[in-house]
Amino acid sequence: MAATVAAILCVWLSLLSSAHSVHGLSRWPGGSSTRFYEFKVQTKKVTKLCNTKDIVTINDMFPGPVVYAQEDDRVIVRLTNLTPYNATIHWHGVRQRLSCWFDGPSYITQCPIQAGQTFTYEFTLVQQKGTLLWHAHVSWLRATVYGAIVVYPKTGVPYPFPYPYEEHIIILGCLASGGGPPIADAYTMNGHPGPNYNCSGNDVYKIDVVPGKTYLLRLINAGLNNENFFGIANHKLTIVEADAEYTKPFTTDRVMLGPGQTLNVLVTANQPIGRYSMAMGPYMSGQNIPFQNITAVAYFQYLGATPNSLSLPAVLPSFNDNLAVKTVMDGLKGLNTSSVPKEIDKNLFVTIAYYRDKNGYFTEDFPGAPLKFYDFVNGAPNNAPNNTNSQNGTRVFVLEYGTRVQLILQDTGTVSTENHPIHLHGYSFYVVGYGTGNYNPDKATFNLVDPPYMNTIGVPVGGWAAIRFTADNPGVWFMHCHLEIHLSWGLSMAFIVKNGQGPLETLPHPPADYPRC
Repeated sequence: MAATVAAILCVWLSLLSSAHSVHGLSRWPGGSSTRFYEFKVQTKKVTKLCNTKDIVTINDMFPGPVVYAQEDDRVIVRLTNLTPYNATIHWHGVRQRLSCWFDGPSYITQCPIQAGQTFTYEFTLVQQKGTLLWHAHVSWLRATVYGAIVVYPKTGVPYPFPYPYEEHIIILGCLASGGGPPIADAYTMNGHPGPNYNCSGNDVYKIDVVPGKTYLLRLINAGLNNENFFGIANHKLTIVEADAEYTKPFTTDRVMLGPGQTLNVLVTANQPIGRYSMAMGPYMSGQNIPFQNITAVAYFQYLGATPNSLSLPAVLPSFNDNLAVKTVMDGLKGLNTSSVPKEIDKNLFVTIAYYRDKNGYFTEDFPGAPLKFYDFVNGAPNNAPNNTNSQNGTRVFVLEYGTRVQLILQDTGTVSTENHPIHLHGYSFYVVGYGTGNYNPDKATFNLVDPPYMNTIGVPVGGWAAIRFTADNPGVWFMHCHLEIHLSWGLSMAFIVKNGQGPLETLPHPPADYPRC
């Protein structure tokens, strides 16, 4: 994917909106209730790993406040920036039906909220429920500016699995000292690094559990540049939701989450009374890339365990265990998949490579396929200046409303093959296929029966992934790698989805308090 998309996209959105304003209705119908939140961007002194430093937070909290809602609720968040830094918030996984103005990526659908300014985000969680996250989407501010979104089903609608005794949110994060690309100083769970790190013996997150009870853990990876394994010593994890969409139950010893991904897992406290480690460690598929290899630890502690109980260690896969990642992905099957596009109108093929310092006005001719096909995995050019036969430019791909899209995401060996967590704003998509090596349409096997419905997909190291979605949400929608360093290098593009017909297919005008650049 080529260069980052310029702020001029906001101008296109204005034109797109006004061109069809004759349809009338200014916004999507409101939800069953409205949830109000006040966010203040402010700095906070924290002491971690033997050092005290200032970090940027929301409401002086790290991680930030949880946004709770129910399916179809309207959410209103008034954000005031009390820091000297530019700020935006992206509501990761919220599909922003007819509300792309509030999606949050800086210079794509909004200008940053500058020091001293206030902006109100407003969106409706149309037919959405589950675990999502919010985070800053300007510069690298999301290192500390993030939090959970928990959307419950409508009142009286049960989970499609046994109701848990308790629910707990676990946000996987990191502490970074800066630089680029920086090695994380530590991994964290809910902001706590755990006893494996200096000065952190008491800086440990803990869940107290009752023997025999089943718990729902809402796992969120809010890390910057690392994908991570997670597991609990001697306990099985049953995945029941991925990226806020229900899945068929799948039981495993450990899971892997890339930045931006969420999983809901059920865990039953069915072991002898004791203290069991919850562990978070690295998955690093790239070659010769330095990374933090110290595991973060939290406690899954049974009531009745003595305070000084030794914690039984969790065994995680080795840092480059691609098979462990594939095993979990193989087990993800969608529960509600009646809308999988069986036919496609637009077939796109996108390769993954890095570019720096690209900017300027956008054009509407992002290529639907590479200009030249070759052995992307094993024969990619790796001699400076890494000539990949690509063209420079800031381009978008335009889709007519209702287009059924198939997108093949192909990893390449330029610089290094690597697993890339690719996130599409404004949509979820069906992951209908994936594999190793170069994509071959004659040999690829697709699942059109029960594919998982996700918003972030880890494109396999040295492999490919195929996703499908219907372009039924007008606006500009950013797609990018969720490893922050790769986004900085230009691993991103954007789709423009045109208006359809009628008020429910037409993007309304931007809000009156829209930030100015």
